Amino acid sequence: MKDLVYIVDDEESILEIIEYNLSKNGYEVKGFKNGGSFIDFFNAKKPDLVILDLMLPDCDGYDICKKIRKGSDVPIIILSARSEEFDKVLGLELGADDYVSKPFGIRELLARVKNILKRSKIKDESRPFNREYYFDGTKLVVDEEKHMISLGSKSVKLNPKEFQVVMMLLRNLNNLVPRMELIKEVWGEDYFGDTRTLDVHIRRIRKKMSYNGFGSKYIKTVHGLGYKVVKDI
Repeated sequence: MKDLVYIVDDEESILEIIEYNLSKNGYEVKGFKNGGSFIDFFNAKKPDLVILDLMLPDCDGYDICKKIRKGSDVPIIILSARSEEFDKVLGLELGADDYVSKPFGIRELLARVKNILKRSKIKDESRPFNREYYFDGTKLVVDEEKHMISLGSKSVKLNPKEFQVVMMLLRNLNNLVPRMELIKEVWGEDYFGDTRTLDVHIRRIRKKMSYNGFGSKYIKTVHGLGYKVVKDI
């Protein structure tokens, strides 16, 4: 699956260069020319990384950095013409993961993006997945440490493989998880059995998570490709 990167920069030429090169290197990219539109979209759907300019037409990049850090640990690369040590230190103290001064080399930026995403994935994989969601008013609570899932007020009893499938789908909320990626993650790299085993597990999961029609409404099959859990954003 492609990593999703948001770029916030009001300089159209820079935005286009970064978008083009990231897309060319296999990333999914969305650009924003002002902080307001970015924050609205960020609150609706979190990316894997944010590349953030400090000098925006409608707000200060430092304020955006603080807003991101209030409720998210999404990695941030500050990209700015402000190259003084004070600006760099302030950006890092506010929670940015890296600071790149303009003008910059695109190859250097790509290398920093790659390294930060790699570190972020290692960090995420080692952290227990404990979340709370609302799907049209239906509350879904997940606690990976306790191996517990509940829908509404009802506990959902899943076997270990079913639980792993659900965890992977939720970690990639709204994004397609390819069949073979699910199989390798849950059954292991060396699994050579029938791939229909996954389909059987999905059917069982849908049945066990049928409260308020959750299984049929939100666990989607993308025919020939894989599965995903969808939540309106």
